[in-house]
This record gives sequence, structure tokens and C-alpha cells, in this order.
Amino acid sequence: MRPEPTGGAVPSVEQLAEQLDPATTVLLTVECQQGVVGQDSALPELAAQARASGVLHRIARLVAAAHESGVQVLHAVAERRPDGRGANHNARLFHAAAKLPVQQHTGTTAVRIAPPIEVADEDLVVRRLHGLSPLAGTDVDALLRNLGCRTLVVTGVSANVAIPNAVFDAVNLGYTAVVPRDAIAGVPADYIPAMVRNTLALVATITSADDVLSCWKGPRRA
Repeated sequence: MRPEPTGGAVPSVEQLAEQLDPATTVLLTVECQQGVVGQDSALPELAAQARASGVLHRIARLVAAAHESGVQVLHAVAERRPDGRGANHNARLFHAAAKLPVQQHTGTTAVRIAPPIEVADEDLVVRRLHGLSPLAGTDVDALLRNLGCRTLVVTGVSANVAIPNAVFDAVNLGYTAVVPRDAIAGVPADYIPAMVRNTLALVATITSADDVLSCWKGPRRA
């Protein structure tokens, strides 16, 4: 029997502020790259949803606020070697992606972080050549631990695959996952609220971009 997503899914302002302490929080952007959410995306429906819904703009605001308040930002990028070495071939998604007109090839414009998100010198960028998750099989967990991270704020795309993967992996690794529901995008748009309510709310703190921004107001911490 599945438990109802109540209780801790909606924390008080004080609880959220404690979870989002800049000293122990990392903001993760997932696949916010030009070849995914940019104007020349390999996935135009997803890109259009991310832009028209305001998700990409809200992520940019969160990144800017993180820079101002001293929260570490980590950008997770999915890419592929032109020869495909090391890439997965064990799911329909990978076969479909290999046939798309825009490829996320290493070193190309497609794997650069998409505007209006700005990448600061202190940001970390982790690139993966395989799999579905920004955490599993990458350097992210080691980096988070070395940074003293306790809370991971997960934003980006897609709410269909990579975002749930990131949340589950973060929770399995012992981090508190926070998901601003209006800073993730997927297709179709009406799938996202149900997925958040019935899946992510069971394991993560669900909030809004504005609530996160409110917690990060104030002078930058050293």
C-alpha cells in the first residue's frame, strides 16, 4: 500500500530555511544545456515547455541567487563522444537519442549551458557519457561530500527521467533532496504535477523557486 505524500513534504518556512543553509547546500542543474533546452534543441517539445513555462528563467534566477548567497552550483551535463564509445545501448531512449538531428557531442555548442543561465567561475560542471542519472557513476557524490553538502536542490530536465533519477540517487546516498516544483520541466506538461505529488513528494522536500529564493536572500556567506 502506497503511503500518502503528506507530512514532511511541505516544511515550514523555518524548516526550509534550515535545510537550505548556504553552507551545506548545493544547487544542481540537470541537462540545462543548449542541445536540450536551447533554441536548437534535439528535443524541441521539451525545450519549448522549459521556456514557455518559465522553468528555464526560474532556474537562471536560482543560479544567480546561489551565486549571491554563496551556495555552490553544480551543472550536470549529458554528452556523447562522436564515436559513441562508452554510451549506453540498453534502452529505447538511447537508440532514439542516437538518431536525433542534434547530437550532444563533447566540445560542441550543444553541451554548453543554455542562456539565460549564467555559469560562474566557482561553479562545477560534471559531464557524463553514459546512463540516465547525473549522480550514479559520476563524480557528483564525491564532490558533494568534499563540499560538505547535506542538501541537494534539484532543478532542470527532464521530469520524465533524469530528475527522478537524481532525486532517488541523492536520497539513497544520504542527502536531503529539495525540488522546486516550478523549476523542473518534462513532457507532457500535465504529467509533472502527478509525478511530483505521487512520487517525488514521498522522498523529497517539495517547494517553489520563490520559496528557495526567499531562503537565500541576504549577504553572501564566506
